[in-house]
Amino acid sequence: MTATAHMAGQPKGISALGLRKAYGEKVVLDGVDLEVPAGTVFSLLGPNGAGKTTTVQILSTLISADAGQAQVAGHVLDREPDAVRAEIGVTGQFSAVDNLLTARENIILMADLHHLPRNEGKQRAAALLERFDLTEVADKPAITFSGGMRRKLDLAMTLVGRPSIIFLDEPTTGLDPRSRRNLWQIIHDLVAEGTTIFLTTQYLEEADQLADRIAVLDGGKIVAEGTAAELKRRIPGGHIRLQFADVHRLDVAARALGQALRDDEALTLQVPNDGSIPALRTVLDRLDAAQIEAEALTVHTPDLDDVFLALTGNQVPGQVSDNTELAKESLR
Repeated sequence: MTATAHMAGQPKGISALGLRKAYGEKVVLDGVDLEVPAGTVFSLLGPNGAGKTTTVQILSTLISADAGQAQVAGHVLDREPDAVRAEIGVTGQFSAVDNLLTARENIILMADLHHLPRNEGKQRAAALLERFDLTEVADKPAITFSGGMRRKLDLAMTLVGRPSIIFLDEPTTGLDPRSRRNLWQIIHDLVAEGTTIFLTTQYLEEADQLADRIAVLDGGKIVAEGTAAELKRRIPGGHIRLQFADVHRLDVAARALGQALRDDEALTLQVPNDGSIPALRTVLDRLDAAQIEAEALTVHTPDLDDVFLALTGNQVPGQVSDNTELAKESLR
């Protein structure tokens, strides 16, 4: 199958094959393949300088790749950049808000840039201000806004043109937990309406909550991809913890289950397990065969922090800010 034929199957999503980008001897992307179905959330994770922002810049036509090809919203990236731009919205790490304008004026300015009729632009502004809970500050200058309010206004401006694909590069940086969760709900609503979301984030919980699929980028290459659950199952450390009523039941269960970490004081067994339903069923079947019931059962699986550390060997993002390094990366 040719690359073009491969990418033609998902006309409104994002497909990329073999994307490469280097600045002098510094290779930022080294043969990146991506497949993002329409109407889903795709999250790109990676350590500082991994190439996340460069990937967004290429797919949103801000810079060109040195090699490889891509389709965005059904349009070939290097041949139809204007058609791609008409379909996408981009919310970067650094706000596009004009400090001297009010929230309403910022949105109306975007409506003018999209050539919307004046009345339609005003109606669109009013609807977006309400959607983002900015109505009460609609006529205040943006310079008076907190970082979280600016982020919401920035995303509202992105939605003026009703893009079918939105690139969100670190969208909740600077938001308090309540505002972050409100933005998550907005993202869920957008996807429910058919919008495709391409998300980079330094918050692993955010990727876990939002993403249908996650790719981990390290050293310019995709080192793992899958759902959050699939990625977690790849990492050792998952186990089932079983608690029993007395030492006799603990003894019988330990013999039936074989390899397990035993705690006689707590009357528990910790059985290595990936947390999948077949693996869990195997444990329960062995207990049934031994005619032993557990008093309590809990399943422990690695989280995305464990996945990130295992795959990249880097510090978990979110413990320090990504912004400085990514800003350097975008300027290379």
